[in-house]
Amino acid sequence: MNNLPFRKPGRFYRGNLHTHSNRSDGELPPEEVIAAYRAQGYDFLALTDHFLPQYNFPITDTRAFRDARFTTLPGAELHAPQTSAGRLWHIIAVGLPHDFAPPTPDETGPALAARAAAAGAFVGIAHPAWYTLTLDDGLSLEAAHAVEVFNATSVWDNDRGDGWYFCDMLLARGRRLLAYAADDAHFSIRPDTFVGWVEVRAEELSPEAILDALKQGAFYSTQGPRIEDIDIAERSLAVRCSPACAVFVVGPDERAQRQLGQAITSCTLSVPWIGEVPYIRVTVVDDAGRKAWTNPIWVG
Repeated sequence: MNNLPFRKPGRFYRGNLHTHSNRSDGELPPEEVIAAYRAQGYDFLALTDHFLPQYNFPITDTRAFRDARFTTLPGAELHAPQTSAGRLWHIIAVGLPHDFAPPTPDETGPALAARAAAAGAFVGIAHPAWYTLTLDDGLSLEAAHAVEVFNATSVWDNDRGDGWYFCDMLLARGRRLLAYAADDAHFSIRPDTFVGWVEVRAEELSPEAILDALKQGAFYSTQGPRIEDIDIAERSLAVRCSPACAVFVVGPDERAQRQLGQAITSCTLSVPWIGEVPYIRVTVVDDAGRKAWTNPIWVG
């Protein structure tokens, strides 16, 4: 329960962790991508272009775009052979050093993820449903901090934007993973911008503070709804949020509790099985069908 962010010192900062520019397969140059997110009220952005030879292995230097009201984190979408389906891995690494070396020909996806984590990056398993990662694939990425549980581009690319089932399978097997939502923005004809993001609780808006909070799990993910507070008792859970039509608490199996209604801003759910499961998580849904998700909350 220590990763619940709502009462930690500081405030919430809005950011996107998976973003592309024309340094790889995005449509806009980095400065226009950053300007667009800033204009939408974001506080930080990680530019994560594809770290591939055809793009000259970009880790774009965005430090010139930082100021007191907006910051950036260096990063990349890493690739290496190969998943169980024979495809290149897609691994998000936020907070990479600018001199991070390209993969060697024999470096595997799990080894590349481990090297990125050792270099200080927050490592995410990108859009697992999009390219049908298997459970064994996920378990092999031992260095990952998190699973990308919502990806806006994948919604419109192949209708596989939800990664929660994959994340829950790993969690049920004891992996203590976090969960984040992201746009995977390309600024193409797909509506893949400003759709899913993280709200990170930190004491200051600096790359170091944001990165540290990400690794600690001091954030929640959302498509719009706000989660204001969560309080966990021995057999119940109280939630405060922006107006919602549904609040769910679920565990690693079919057990769940829910509050349904109109303009719900607070509720207390009886969770009699809370001591019987290793973790729970909370979902808030608004009238437009948009969702907000906590990280897994370890209670067992």
